[in-house]
Amino acid sequence: MDALSQVLNAVRLTGAVFFNGEFTAPWGFEASRVETLCSLLPAGTGRLLIYHLVIEGQAVLRTAGGAQTRLGSGDVVVLPHGDRHTFSNGAPLRYLDGSTTLLETFGTTDLNLIRHGGGGAATRFICGYFGCERQADRLFLAGLPALIKLNVRDDPGGEWLENSIRHLVREGCTDRPGNRALLSKMAEALLIEVLRRYMEGLPPGHTGWLAAARDPVVGTALALLHRDPSHPWTVAELASKVGASRSVIGQRFPQLLGATPLAYLARWRLLLASRLLETTPRTIVQVANEVGYESEAAFSRAFKREFGLSPARYRRLHEGGDGEASPEGRLIPRGERPQYRASEPG
Repeated sequence: MDALSQVLNAVRLTGAVFFNGEFTAPWGFEASRVETLCSLLPAGTGRLLIYHLVIEGQAVLRTAGGAQTRLGSGDVVVLPHGDRHTFSNGAPLRYLDGSTTLLETFGTTDLNLIRHGGGGAATRFICGYFGCERQADRLFLAGLPALIKLNVRDDPGGEWLENSIRHLVREGCTDRPGNRALLSKMAEALLIEVLRRYMEGLPPGHTGWLAAARDPVVGTALALLHRDPSHPWTVAELASKVGASRSVIGQRFPQLLGATPLAYLARWRLLLASRLLETTPRTIVQVANEVGYESEAAFSRAFKREFGLSPARYRRLHEGGDGEASPEGRLIPRGERPQYRASEPG
């Protein structure tokens, strides 16, 4: 299995549609509090990636950081970091609070068409999200821009995905069993299509996790490390398996990922351990052994350096649902969470 597939399996990716819209110009909405939706997603979801798929018409997306892109029929835009943004066509007198709309429609079984706007040219679009664990920040999200745009209609696979999603959205108001599950899988497939097409189009010299996964040497090494993380890897053995010299391995990893192979492996082991602590009843020593540590003490020291908490404390916080991870990956008790403020429309 390739490194991208292994990582996407490991971070528990979920996908869904928020709403199906037909807005007429002038219209606009802002999504300024998307991070609040993480609390409504399955336990362990710490990152929310937003996407908009334009079926017909035009729109402009602007992020709070100033990035802007125009969208037309067949365009999909993904915001890998869930940035606050506006989505509009024309010059509306006010921006609809898109976050409130998302909160109101989240978790419902009703995907009926939502209409809004001033009565001018129509834009039909589908809005949705991809949820994943916060560890994704250090994996496939690392190095991604504020937004990624591509047209799904210029590729047979993308066109098929769009048609499948549109068909399932149309069925959203029916009682057919399994529709939501199918729609979730199609949304996940859409993200994977976006990521791999973005990865294929990266220019030479680009860094980040996707660039590393595309590299013939580092990508092969990543696949080996992800497939068997508990193995006592050495740089020499890894180089031999990849068919490259130790110096090449030692040079390319820091260039692309900012870490040596063994430092990357250590972090990956701890990310796997955190998931085992959250989702299984295994003892701490069992978790330590499963991810490649020979002693519970060494594992506990490394885990606390990475997450700022002992493994036992980390498990208790997750079992009680009274904490969440900080942007740096450390867990924050519920009473210490930052308060989010909505941004002004851009």
